[in-house]
Amino acid sequence: MSDLSNYALPAPLLKLLQQYLQQRVTPAIEIDPEQLAYRWVGGRTGHLEPLAVNLFLSLDDLQGIDTQKSKLVQNTRQFLKGYPANHVLMTGTRGAGKSSLIRALLQAYHSEGLRIIEIARDDLVVLDKIRAAINELPTDCACRYIVYCDDLAFNGQDESYRTLKSVLDGALDSEQDNILVYATSNRRHLLPQMMKDNISIYDGQTDEVNPYETIDETVSLSDRFGLWLSFHPMNQQTYLQIVQHYLKMQMAQMPNNNDDGAFSVDDFASNKELPETIRAEALRWASERGGRSGRIAYQFSRYWSGKKLLAAEGDDFDAVK
Repeated sequence: MSDLSNYALPAPLLKLLQQYLQQRVTPAIEIDPEQLAYRWVGGRTGHLEPLAVNLFLSLDDLQGIDTQKSKLVQNTRQFLKGYPANHVLMTGTRGAGKSSLIRALLQAYHSEGLRIIEIARDDLVVLDKIRAAINELPTDCACRYIVYCDDLAFNGQDESYRTLKSVLDGALDSEQDNILVYATSNRRHLLPQMMKDNISIYDGQTDEVNPYETIDETVSLSDRFGLWLSFHPMNQQTYLQIVQHYLKMQMAQMPNNNDDGAFSVDDFASNKELPETIRAEALRWASERGGRSGRIAYQFSRYWSGKKLLAAEGDDFDAVK
C-alpha cells in the first residue's frame, strides 16, 4: 500500500482513508504447491493459513455411501488427469460423510497433485483472488486445487453468492483447468425458496413484470454445479456395519486387546455379527442422538473403545454408576 502521508489531506482524513483501504484491500496471496491444504482466515483482508493435515482417513473407511463416493472419485480423477470435470455440490443429511469425503480424497490423491483450499461462505469475496493466485503458479506445476466450502447456504439478503456464481461459470475466464469448487450444504438450492413467492405469482400480488425470474435466480447458483450428490439417512443395517468397521479399526490399535478374553479384533470382522451387547449399545447411542449416520457410528466407536481401555486399566466406570 502506498504512503498516503505525501498527499495534501488533513491528518485525520488521511488516517480514515488508510483504515478504509486496509479494510478493503486483500494482501497478496502466495501458494506453495508443496503445501497440501490451506484455510482462508481473517475475512477480506485475511490470508491463506497452511493446515497440518492428518491423512488417517481413507476412502475405504467411508461406508454406506458407495454410489456418491464412486461418482466423486471419478470426477476427481478426471480433474487430476486434466480431463473435463465438474464442480460438485453435496447435499443431504448431516453426518453422512460429505466433509469426510474431502479429507479422504486428499489422503488418496495428494501424491498425484491434489490440493485443498478451504474457504468459509462469508469469505467468498476473495475467491477470485485465490483463483488468480492459483493461475499464477508455474506452468510446470502439476498440482490441481479443489476449493472446498463447507455448509454452503445463503439467506435472501446475502449478495456474496454472486461471487461464487461468477467463479463457477458466470465469468468469461472461469473455466479453469486447475481449480474446481466442491461444496457441501444441507440445502439443495442454496438460496431459500419461499412459498409466499409462489403464492404472489399465482394470485397476482407482485409488482414484478417477470416474477418467474425471481424463482430462476434462487436456483441459478446450484445449477452451476455440474455434479449433484445427495446423501440420505441410513438404515439400521448400514449403521451397524459402519460401527463394526470403526470398532475393528479401534481394536487393532489397542494394546493387548486379547488379554481379558472378552473381545478381540476377530469379533468385529465384516463377516460376523456384532456381539449382541455392543449391537444394543450402538443402537441406543444412535437413538439418543436422534438418528443414524457415519459420524454417529464413529463417535460410538470412540466411546466404546475408550471405555474398554479404561476398564482394562481397572478403572471400570460402569461398575460404580
